[in-house]
Amino acid sequence: MSQTKYLSERDLAVNWHPYTQMQTAPPPIGIVRGEGAILYSEDGKEYIDAVSSWWVNLHGHAHPHIAQRVAQQLQTLEHVIFAGFTHEPAVELSERLLCLLPQNQKKVFYTDNGSTAVEVALKMALQFWYNQGIPKTKIIAFEGSYHGDTFGAMAVSERSVFTQPFQQYLFDVAFLPVPVPGREMETLDALTALLTQSDSAAFIYEPLVLGTAGMVMYAPEILDQIISLCHQHQVLCIQDEVMTGFGRTGKRFAADYLTQQPDLMCFSKGITGGTMALGVTTVSQQIFNAFLSEDKTRALFHGHSYTANPVACAAALASLDLVENLEFQKNLDRISTSHANFKTEFEHQPGIKECRQTGTILAVEFAVEQTSYFHSLRDKLYNFALENGVLLRPLGNIVYVLPPYCITENQLEKVYSTLEGMRKLVQ
Repeated sequence: MSQTKYLSERDLAVNWHPYTQMQTAPPPIGIVRGEGAILYSEDGKEYIDAVSSWWVNLHGHAHPHIAQRVAQQLQTLEHVIFAGFTHEPAVELSERLLCLLPQNQKKVFYTDNGSTAVEVALKMALQFWYNQGIPKTKIIAFEGSYHGDTFGAMAVSERSVFTQPFQQYLFDVAFLPVPVPGREMETLDALTALLTQSDSAAFIYEPLVLGTAGMVMYAPEILDQIISLCHQHQVLCIQDEVMTGFGRTGKRFAADYLTQQPDLMCFSKGITGGTMALGVTTVSQQIFNAFLSEDKTRALFHGHSYTANPVACAAALASLDLVENLEFQKNLDRISTSHANFKTEFEHQPGIKECRQTGTILAVEFAVEQTSYFHSLRDKLYNFALENGVLLRPLGNIVYVLPPYCITENQLEKVYSTLEGMRKLVQ
């Protein structure tokens, strides 16, 4: 029995994998080591991690600076309850993070992941109005959006086969068309109609790029208009930067493209450089003040056992060291330029419906009749990439590239050549 088969058998005997039909899925690939943009499997194969292991890895696998900071923290303080106590990594991380965010962001609330960062933002937004005795309860979101898999996050995400079993438990949400080029006025008109009613509490959105919708992209100028319109009608804006944060759009945050400022912001994924789980929700002083009272029932009753875990905060601090390094922006610019050049060459090729790019995010949409996530084409493209030593996770007929920032030009060229091979495969 080979080592690979043995590991797969052990895994399948005990593990339940995400987004996976366990009866029909092939055995998982055993990964034993990572370095830079490369994952090494136990059978000796190498894979370029072109999706940053679900968008979390910023600086490359097993980065020595992050590993050293985590090891040091483990020898000092591994965890302490964050209710009534605090510690240096959490305070320093909040201080440094707030310095990078829009000036109106003043307080940090820690959770465990992207979904919980969104959950607490929704609870904050709704309780903000509740504490003031103002009956605002409606949430607005974009069609096709994805904000997580917990119940509140599902409710403000696209209703689909993924949420169908839980439909009756999800609260009502008003969905807007995404303001892609040519549909901006349609979005503004729909939003204006909603805002004529007085019950809208908050608008939650993925800024500039909707991830699981297929890397659907829209301009910062229209988002500025939307945020401004919401604020004119006293509707809070929740900017979900779980995916776009820490460089994905070509700047540190999608907020850096905007003149308008959100009221709440959500972060996770890349915040620790892909090292471990951590979620963050930041808010304006106005939001925070609405919870201050002599009445203890007006407090925010939300918490997690591992809130502000010192080791996770230490990993995030080490990642911020790298984010604030001059080399970081150079890599963002390098990858963005490479993507743009490839897009220019590739988008007019036969079999290509559209190429989209924002910063380090590149998406290729193949012109095929069947576009469902569950169509066999998705698996065909996924397996083709693996056979060529590249990890890509197609969204139906859409293949995106979202690499760690340490990826080399030669590695990018291999990813691009794999996309070209996919194009020939689907024709």
